[in-house]
Amino acid sequence: MNKHNYPPIFHKCYEFTEAETARSSGIYPYFKPITRSQGSKVYIGGRELLMMGSNNYLGLANDPRLKEAAEQVVERYGTSCSGSRFMNGTLDLHEELEGQLAEFVGRESAVCFSTGYQTNLGALSALLGRGDHVISDKFNHASILDGIFLADGTKKKVTLHRYKHNNAADLERILQHIPEDAAKLIVTDGVFSMEGDIAELPKIMELARRYRAGVYIDEAHAIGVIGNTGKGTAEHHGMDQQPDLVMCTFSKSFGSIGGFVAGSSILMDYIKHFARSLIFSASMPPANIAAVMKALEIMKQEPERITSLQENARKLREGFTSIGFNIGHSETAIIPLVISDNQKTFMFWKALFDRDIYVNPVIHPAVPPNRSLIRCSCMSIHTDEELDRFLQVSLEEGKKLGVI
Repeated sequence: MNKHNYPPIFHKCYEFTEAETARSSGIYPYFKPITRSQGSKVYIGGRELLMMGSNNYLGLANDPRLKEAAEQVVERYGTSCSGSRFMNGTLDLHEELEGQLAEFVGRESAVCFSTGYQTNLGALSALLGRGDHVISDKFNHASILDGIFLADGTKKKVTLHRYKHNNAADLERILQHIPEDAAKLIVTDGVFSMEGDIAELPKIMELARRYRAGVYIDEAHAIGVIGNTGKGTAEHHGMDQQPDLVMCTFSKSFGSIGGFVAGSSILMDYIKHFARSLIFSASMPPANIAAVMKALEIMKQEPERITSLQENARKLREGFTSIGFNIGHSETAIIPLVISDNQKTFMFWKALFDRDIYVNPVIHPAVPPNRSLIRCSCMSIHTDEELDRFLQVSLEEGKKLGVI
């Protein structure tokens, strides 16, 4: 196709050929349609694959109890709220779930959004205003940055500072250069989504107290994953003091879709009235609310799921390290196999895929340049036999490609 036959706004689309080149060579790894999911297995193109790349950490996305809960509320409420939370889209179920979540994370109040991405987008853009300073870990999730950018785009002159990953000394260096009386918010992931390491929350909280900064923590990959009872980063570190705001998604441990932010009642009331992604988007559907409520119940009643997840994660981390893979500083169920070379990353993904194992290849800009990796993640429902198979196949294919 000749791009010049189309308006100039579309020329960049016709110039983009990398995806088609990868598809032609047979190593394109994205948008693989899954026809069925069952436990730790998924089905693609008529083949059964072992899923080693899902965020379904507690294995609840296919739990029959969540399915039954979702079916029951559809009978009463239908399939959609057909409106935003601000208008006709708030159900009694939303408020019931918000109360349960606030209690679980030890906060006065919580607000649910339709996706985790919208939660960060709405909460951060609502909180940040003209003249404010936001200090963000360099490895924070894209939704955090987009929330900051939305605030800057709508209110102007929000100053973004980015500190070196999990580096309290660099965080303090930045705080020292911000006026003492300036409004400032420190934002961090609890568990970092590509590296699998855990934020140094005690140090962050100590600096926040000293420099009078607020703290916002994204617990998307922490709640249900770390801590003795799955309550996340503060519990993992044995902390009494909590960040001002806790955010989490429902698409990981909770086996559903949506997200929430929790904090004081005053903060939540403010976010409700200023978060654009809450006010101008349809609310979380009834079936998803019911699934989250059931997942939260199971999480509290079956702590052995969290224990199993942590044991599986430890087995994989130790296994990959022993056979020569670089897993960075992973401490959780997210385990990166750092390859560094994009081509070899895609080739290694393809080798595992051809042997019926599904993982996720990740390249820049999702990770820093020259740090392409295979993002693996385990679930509580994986068996020892499945994990052993994954390690053995990775060893064999890794040796063939020279990545270990």
